[in-house]
Amino acid sequence: MSQTKPDIYQSNHCPPCPPTASTFDKCIYWLGIGLGSGLPRRAAGTWGTVGGLVVALPMIWAGFWVFVVVTLIGLIVGSFICGQTSRLMGIDDDPHIVWDEWVGMWLSLLPTVFVLHQFGQLSDFYPNSITFWIVIVLSFGLFRLFDILKPAPISWADKHVSGGFGIMLDDVLAGIIAGMITVIIVFSFAPMT
Repeated sequence: MSQTKPDIYQSNHCPPCPPTASTFDKCIYWLGIGLGSGLPRRAAGTWGTVGGLVVALPMIWAGFWVFVVVTLIGLIVGSFICGQTSRLMGIDDDPHIVWDEWVGMWLSLLPTVFVLHQFGQLSDFYPNSITFWIVIVLSFGLFRLFDILKPAPISWADKHVSGGFGIMLDDVLAGIIAGMITVIIVFSFAPMT
C-alpha cells in the first residue's frame, strides 16, 4: 500500500475498487466513499460532508434514538470501513474516503439534537425554522473548519494514528469539538420554551 497521501489541494482521481474485489468488499468500498459523495476530484471531504448531512436529516427526523443508534453503529464500524477501503484503493487515507466525514458530521449535530430532544423541540427541527438553518450552517461550517485546519488535538491524531482508526479519529475529534461549540452557541442565544 502506498503511504503517500494525495495532496488534497489538487484535483485527484478516486482510485477505483479492484474488479476482483468480492461483493462484500465492493459494498464496503461504496460505504467508504460515502455512496459516491466522495467521488469529486476536488474537495472530496467537503462533498462527503454534504453527503453525511443529507443522510443525517432523515435520521434525525426518524427520532432521536434512531439518530443515536445509527451514529454509534457508524462510529463502531467506521475503522473497518475506512481501513478496508484504504486497502482496496492501495493508498493510506485517500481523501476520497469520506465515511469518516459522514460520522464526523453526525457527531457535530448530536449535542444539539440531544438538547432539542430533551426540550421536546426535535419535532420542530425542519427547514421552516431559523434554528434548523443556524444548526446546519454552524455544525457543517465548524466541522469543515476543524477538519481542514486540524488544531490540536486533531492534528496530533492525524499525524500519529494510522490505519482505519487513524482515518476516523481526526474527524471524530473535529465532529465532537464542532458539536460542543455549536450547541453552546445555539442555546446561548435561542430561547428554550
